[in-house]
Amino acid sequence: MKLSIIFASAIVLLSLGCKGQTQNENKINNKDFDWTITIPKNFDNVTAEQWTKMQNKGIEAIEKTYDTIVENNAKTIFVFKSDQFNYFESNYQPYDTSDGDYLEIFKEVNGILYGTFEAQMPNAKLDSISSTEKISGLTFQVFKVTITFPNKMIMDFLMYSRLFGEKEFTVNIMTVDKEKQKLLLEAWRNSKFGGK
Repeated sequence: MKLSIIFASAIVLLSLGCKGQTQNENKINNKDFDWTITIPKNFDNVTAEQWTKMQNKGIEAIEKTYDTIVENNAKTIFVFKSDQFNYFESNYQPYDTSDGDYLEIFKEVNGILYGTFEAQMPNAKLDSISSTEKISGLTFQVFKVTITFPNKMIMDFLMYSRLFGEKEFTVNIMTVDKEKQKLLLEAWRNSKFGGK
């Protein structure tokens, strides 16, 4: 089962805090996707070791919910955070066209993620929407989940994905702070692929 890992990790973020190295505005150039993005100021780098621990706990939650084994082939491009509940992550993983139609599989994964949230957060109210959005002239599939907790805290999860040849590229934004969400969305929407 192939899943975008921030959603698996997000399930355990409520009980975890990570400390990384504070970064000023940080420009990232990723050669694999000819992608340039500037990370906003005051977002900290999450170390690979910290992120792996969170991924593993999230994967365990999915495996427990669906009684299955999750295959994690994702390669992390970066993870940044601000405070405990505002994350910006990007990854990619191989996509085998023999697995089936990409859009159908994307919908199936979204259903699994939503179901995992429901099972792991039974007292929260969930809402989701699927759409598309153009970033740097390229169409991305978008899946958004809004979780309202009994204490009235609201968390938004946004997952943007598309195929680049035989690689699935994903950007994930998780926030409770609307201002930080706005900063991350501006950074993402202003990023450039292929010099566009």
